Amino acid sequence: MPKTITFNELRRIKDSLPDGATHVIADKLNLSVETVRNYFGGANYDLGTIMGVHIEPGPDGGLVILDDDTILEMALDIIEQKKEQIKQPL
Repeated sequence: MPKTITFNELRRIKDSLPDGATHVIADKLNLSVETVRNYFGGANYDLGTIMGVHIEPGPDGGLVILDDDTILEMALDIIEQKKEQIKQPL
């Protein structure tokens, strides 16, 4: 299902991911890590592919239309899990 988000928000989500999260997403979806990075605004098409990301110029970095939000939803789940772990008492 297509999803629209600003480019800057997409980058904030990527920057909020814990170390190694792009590898986890790539492994679960059987994609290259560079493909996952390209989804979040990277541009290494020698090692990865584009994942149905369309960028339109505009405020806040422009609008990004994602043809498939699977990677985005996985990233948001990982961020939420990270927040829950921080809340857990030792």
